Amino acid sequence: MLNNHHKQSRPGLQRYLQWLRPGSLELRYQLVILFLLIGILPSIILGFLVNWTVERVVDQQVISNTLQLIGKVNQSLDNDMENLQNTTYLIGFNQHVRHFLAGGTEADGGPSRQIGDDGEVSPAYSNPAADDQLYEIKQFLQEFTTLYPEIAGIMVVNPQGDYISNEMYARTNENLTKESWYQQAAAREGVFTILGHPYGRNITTHVNYADEEVVSVVRSITDPESRKVLGVVLIDLKLRTVAQAVRDVKLGKTGYLMVADADGKAIYKPEHSYLSSLPSDWTDQADSGTAVRNVEGKELQLVYRKSSFTGWQTVGVFLTRESASEVRQIHFYVICFLFLVGLIGVTASVLLSQSITGPIRQLMSFMRTAESGDLTVRYSGRRHDEVGMLGRSFNRMLIQIRRLIRLNELREKQKREAELRSLQANIKPHFLYNTLDTIHWMARKKGADDVSEMVEALSQLFRIGLSKGKDIIQLDEEIQHIKSYIQIQKTRYRDRLTFTVEQDPETGEFPVLKLLLQPVVENAIYHGIKARRGAGHIHISVRQREECLILTVQDNGVGMSQEKLQELREKLREPLRAMELQSNRMEKTGRSYGMLNVQARIHLAFGDAYGIELDSREGEGTKVTIRHPLLGEQGWNQGEETDR
Repeated sequence: MLNNHHKQSRPGLQRYLQWLRPGSLELRYQLVILFLLIGILPSIILGFLVNWTVERVVDQQVISNTLQLIGKVNQSLDNDMENLQNTTYLIGFNQHVRHFLAGGTEADGGPSRQIGDDGEVSPAYSNPAADDQLYEIKQFLQEFTTLYPEIAGIMVVNPQGDYISNEMYARTNENLTKESWYQQAAAREGVFTILGHPYGRNITTHVNYADEEVVSVVRSITDPESRKVLGVVLIDLKLRTVAQAVRDVKLGKTGYLMVADADGKAIYKPEHSYLSSLPSDWTDQADSGTAVRNVEGKELQLVYRKSSFTGWQTVGVFLTRESASEVRQIHFYVICFLFLVGLIGVTASVLLSQSITGPIRQLMSFMRTAESGDLTVRYSGRRHDEVGMLGRSFNRMLIQIRRLIRLNELREKQKREAELRSLQANIKPHFLYNTLDTIHWMARKKGADDVSEMVEALSQLFRIGLSKGKDIIQLDEEIQHIKSYIQIQKTRYRDRLTFTVEQDPETGEFPVLKLLLQPVVENAIYHGIKARRGAGHIHISVRQREECLILTVQDNGVGMSQEKLQELREKLREPLRAMELQSNRMEKTGRSYGMLNVQARIHLAFGDAYGIELDSREGEGTKVTIRHPLLGEQGWNQGEETDR
């Protein structure tokens, strides 16, 4: 079954493949396909290249712009942190603060301070001078808050855990030096450290900021000589400072910027964000770069840059499909352009193919009409291209065919008329032949031998001339016929006419057209020998040359002038036409009529390659050469069939 199915489907496949071969389709379909391949295929390839290039350029441009925005945000954050760093330096170098750190000034709170039931910290000292120093330090710290209102609070802590602050205070009486932020600051002597959001800290503010609402920075104050840590300055910065630099930046429709610390914890992120933190393995630990990550089914494009000052990473987060919105618009325009190009290309190719194939199909229709026999159709287009030239050539071909047909019809008509005249001419000799044969025997019976010979020759002349109606006879019969004719003429001209016949022996049985030599010899006698003074001689020769017989009749008569010779040669080129003209002028007895008849019969029977060649000189004689084809048994049989 499988083999049968394969055998059945194979011819169908071959027919299908045959349609794909060049030349199997009509020319108009081939032109349409060719124009589409030339016009539309490059446009499609160009469209894909444009889309691919635009997509790359737009992606690079989006990433470059995002990195520039991130750089500006980082610069703003660095400036804020540098201000805080400078603030810690100023606080650390203040004499009152250093006096406090050295234990010479009353603290605002700390382990040595008591917290009452109402939550107020009672002073450990009741020294008014100490209260003044404490007030001055707090005023000093308050000045920074006033100048830079984004500072949520400043706290200065000495090694004993006592502290002074303008807005901050400890939640409990626990020693602040044991907290992680103090330990981190003390571990990095004199180095400004950004802690980020404070978590689990025993500190609060009067405004009671949440941990996520501030960012803490610390710096330890050390003794320049002993390198001993004298205390730590803690500053809380309101998060809105960071938010102001970041939240106004929009990336696409839903994209945003977020700020994460070195561990990837979010310092700032919008309320509706795709990411709560930034895993460290997403950024390849590089200072800047890009990454594409899938989060909860959404493909996110990440563009990040790390600040060398803060150590924070500012990350641009947006959906990859939003980044390609401009690219999709360009894709849409390119597709519209390709559609228009395709539509115009298809329309143009169809119209162009029809303009080319339409006249060709019209010519095909004319040719089919001409094949059916109607040669009156004509191409009437006015095109000047190859199609128009072809149409005009078609018209000329039809005109030439009609002319040839008319010429052939005229020749057939003339041939039939010649045959009719030959038949009529044969009827008369048939009657004369019988009569002369009776006279011949009567003359011999009465002893008139000269009369008998003449009548016998005349009888033989008529007998061969009649030849039972045959058109083709043997060459020997033709030679005998001309001998009889000359014998009769010698009776009239006696010693003024002599003749010789020279014949190749092997040529005697070749078939030839009847009455080839008699009109030529008759012309030689009446127009050559007769006008000559003295005896004349006619020499007849028959030779075989290659594929033809050469029959020559040469006389030593008066010949003819060159003008007359040229006139006869012109007539011999178109003997039928010349005979027609002579018939119209009733000149059938003219000098050239016999030769024209011979020439016409040879042309009609064997073509223009054979026939009569004429040469003559005035006063020297004329030479007539007849080229006759060698006919085999077929030609002879044709003559026999014609005879029957």
